[in-house]
Amino acid sequence: MALPVAVVQGASRGLGLQFCRHVLSHKGSAALIATCRRPEAAAELRGLAERHPGRVTLLPVDVGSEEQVRAAAREVALRAGKVDLVVNCSAVLHPSGKGETGLREVTAQGVLSTLSTNTVGALLMAKHFAPLLQKGGGGFGLQPALASKRHSGILVNISAKVGSIGDNGLGGWYSYRMSKAALNMATRNLSVELGRGRSKVVCVSLHPGTVNTDLSRPYHRNVPAAQLFSTEQSVDLMMGIIDSLNMDRTGRFYSWDGSELPW
Repeated sequence: MALPVAVVQGASRGLGLQFCRHVLSHKGSAALIATCRRPEAAAELRGLAERHPGRVTLLPVDVGSEEQVRAAAREVALRAGKVDLVVNCSAVLHPSGKGETGLREVTAQGVLSTLSTNTVGALLMAKHFAPLLQKGGGGFGLQPALASKRHSGILVNISAKVGSIGDNGLGGWYSYRMSKAALNMATRNLSVELGRGRSKVVCVSLHPGTVNTDLSRPYHRNVPAAQLFSTEQSVDLMMGIIDSLNMDRTGRFYSWDGSELPW
């Protein structure tokens, strides 16, 4: 049987880089396709590839360019012929690096730029990598005995609790909240479309918790130490969820602890 293949989009730092480390250290001989805008400048990612010769492929992908996403999918098709897991990690809080506190700070450019990276990019990844996920061998998640409920691949969109409309009691952060709410809708749509037919794909959104990364660092002051995760802690928890997924759990929004979040 062909070895599992994992694709991590946004792999040069933060959660994406840690997902790469986890796959390489915990998933036997699984092959890793790691994408980011400039692989030649991603020193830590290149170091991983050097330490795991033959297992890692680095590909340039700016999710703002559909042609780059398409080209990457073609390259993976040539190299591997299928994919078992795609994790979409690329995200920005806002082009300014700070979420809006009110309407006076909202700009069209800020909203559109955030949506482009956080929502449209992940949807384009799904568009071009779905055919490869449908050819996967189900190398991640749990496979039931009933053949009609088996999945071929898993698509994971890294979302955020602040993208939950039902949980929003504070407001603010218009661009980021809207982009993650839209991403959750994309996940739900994808779960319906890719859940049909014989080659089914599990599609979920995951909330990683508050993680010590560049994206959230400006807001750590008000976060209790026990609620601030390292990238290792967050990815270990999310991979535990991914390893438990099956078609009965597709189309949902899960927090780092496995609980289901409201849309």
